[in-house]
Amino acid sequence: MKMNGTRPFRSTTILGVKKGNSVAMGGDGQVTLGETVMKEKAMKVRKLYDDSILVGFAGAAADAFTLFDKFEKTLEQFHGNLYRSAVELAKEWRTDKYLRRLEALLAVADKKSALVISGTGDIIEPDDNIVAIGSGGPYALAAARALLQHTNLDAASIVKEALEITAKICIYTNARITIEEL
Repeated sequence: MKMNGTRPFRSTTILGVKKGNSVAMGGDGQVTLGETVMKEKAMKVRKLYDDSILVGFAGAAADAFTLFDKFEKTLEQFHGNLYRSAVELAKEWRTDKYLRRLEALLAVADKKSALVISGTGDIIEPDDNIVAIGSGGPYALAAARALLQHTNLDAASIVKEALEITAKICIYTNARITIEEL
């Protein structure tokens, strides 16, 4: 969807890292409208289901908030079961006439697993327990993989360092980073 020749409001770069028994997810604070920065301190990561699940979004902001609400209701329905909730959200997202138009991705994680959920019905569990979405996702993923392999940093520190590296590379990512941990 375009608005006066520009893209709708977009939020970018979420990174989640599961290491050992801990998981951290962070996001930058930048929201853009086309090529204009509209907000620098957006909160793109939150805890759900009694603070036991982390969720972050990239894509159209309004679409992402709709998906947050849907996912939260699905988590309640399936008593916090991350996999089952992800499958049900992906099914509904893909098949519902209204929802399938939403332009966003969700990164979700609990202490056992990390997933990416898309509107095409994809649910991806990366082999390396790192989820990265948004414009800066590939940069954040590369940085997090290197830090995970070559340092002893904990999950939250890896997320912070990787997002700071990403902010220096991706013009749609800033260094106003918010991190949540389990």
